[in-house]
Amino acid sequence: MAFDFKNATKLEFNTECTRIAREIGDYQFFTKKELNYLPEILQDGEQILAFSSGLMDNNTWLITLTDKRIIFLDKGLIYGLKQTIIDLDKVNAVSGSTGLIFGRISITDGAKERKISNVLKKTVKPFTNKVQEAIEHKKRSSISSNMTVDVDPYEKLEKLSRLKDKGIITEGEFIKEKNKILGQ
Repeated sequence: MAFDFKNATKLEFNTECTRIAREIGDYQFFTKKELNYLPEILQDGEQILAFSSGLMDNNTWLITLTDKRIIFLDKGLIYGLKQTIIDLDKVNAVSGSTGLIFGRISITDGAKERKISNVLKKTVKPFTNKVQEAIEHKKRSSISSNMTVDVDPYEKLEKLSRLKDKGIITEGEFIKEKNKILGQ
């Protein structure tokens, strides 16, 4: 069952974020303000899959992966909130690299490459893998929902007629189904 991030209590939200952080390896230390703001910008039913944090444009950002998009949040003390959102179907590439202690995550959406540095080394691979999985899942969902099989109504009527001729359905059932196919 999906977790309701938008309507969860503060305790429930924090507990779920702690679970996700443990799974990814993030400490949530530098991005508490951004995490607290996150429920306000999530869409109804949107699920947080992973998050990490690092430096982008000389500020600390929370990078949140949901089942629909990647959300970049920076809630600064002086300049207020900055946010950037990329829909998952717009992401062209995601990559990561690691150094001795820290790593880097790059996310490209065709218009821009966002480079997040000083990412905890242990979060780089899990986060980038989750992004790839989410993109693939969204593609598969999109393809399967777009694959409506349009069967020719005449083919349906022929099959229906054969079923009636073989005695599998009655004349009444044939007429009822024929009217459905013809939209009557």
